[in-house]
Amino acid sequence: MVTIGIIGGSGLYDMPELTDREERRVQTPFGEPSAPYVVGTLRGKRVAFLARHGAGHRLLPSELNFRANIYGLKTLGVEYILSASAVGSLKQEYKPMDLVIPDQFLDRTRGRISTFFGRGLVAHVGFAHPFCARLSEVAFGAARQAGATVHNGGTYVCMEGPQFSTLAESKLYRSWGMDIIGMTNLQEAKLAREAEICYATIALVTDYDCWHPDHDSVTVDMIIQNLVANAKTAQEVIAEAVGRLPYERTCECASALKHAILTNPAAVPDRVKKDLAPIIGRYMR
Repeated sequence: MVTIGIIGGSGLYDMPELTDREERRVQTPFGEPSAPYVVGTLRGKRVAFLARHGAGHRLLPSELNFRANIYGLKTLGVEYILSASAVGSLKQEYKPMDLVIPDQFLDRTRGRISTFFGRGLVAHVGFAHPFCARLSEVAFGAARQAGATVHNGGTYVCMEGPQFSTLAESKLYRSWGMDIIGMTNLQEAKLAREAEICYATIALVTDYDCWHPDHDSVTVDMIIQNLVANAKTAQEVIAEAVGRLPYERTCECASALKHAILTNPAAVPDRVKKDLAPIIGRYMR
């Protein structure tokens, strides 16, 4: 059984420690995931890697099939998701090449599908604390062990993109006390909570957002160089975190749907029950 999922760039699973590799294609009621899952053994545990933007980084953030990506991991048996993603910094102290383990989100996306529910089934999960505190603690400890400069906590602004922020937007987010900005992680976290999967983000700071006076001197090549270097650090952090993860979960993520489903089971269409069986099967048949 694969219990740990890692979502990020395809370079994340290019690590010598990952053995017994195989590709697995998963069919979902929501279409195709971004790419085949790369399943292997890391620190004695079975893990599944997903290239978030597909092979060759060909999918825009707004084009990602978040439901298929998370549903596929759920069907593989995943209980923990470690997400690694590039972000811009909204604070002077969060420097390029630093890592951040955020604990909050601010949603600036538009029209993205962020739930498995609907079509005759209503559920409302708690999302006051969008990241699994236990998993985030493990990720933070792993980052320190790996020797990274890492910041614990902070708010991730999830913007629509694919364009970066205007200067006015960047200054506004700073005035609100936001910490980092990216384009992908919010929907992953929401869907993971609905699927009762623990979720944490390892945010890789590649540059300062455009509020910074030196931002205009930043080039795409510089950002890519930082991202590649940060990916090496992320590999070490992920391997260390996988080794530290407990086999038994005691957090609330594991039972997020227990009191969340409002619809009378008799009123739920059979097709919806079948499609969502990996997610709602323990509560509804």
